[in-house]
Amino acid sequence: MDIVKVFGTNLRKYRNELGVSQEKFAEMCGLHRTYISDIERFQRSIALDNVQKIADALGIDTYKLFIEEG
Repeated sequence: MDIVKVFGTNLRKYRNELGVSQEKFAEMCGLHRTYISDIERFQRSIALDNVQKIADALGIDTYKLFIEEG
């Protein structure tokens, strides 16, 4: 399992389900848009506190971002 890819894929999926742009989502998390973009393109690993910010902004349990879809 490539955890960076799983996380980035899940982030994009849940963000798109919310119907918000990367820029709007970044504002919701208190993070920068390029940071969100880098995560979704599998270019960045992220700190645990930012994982929690992202999950909170998505309104989901944190663990869901780490589940690999089959």
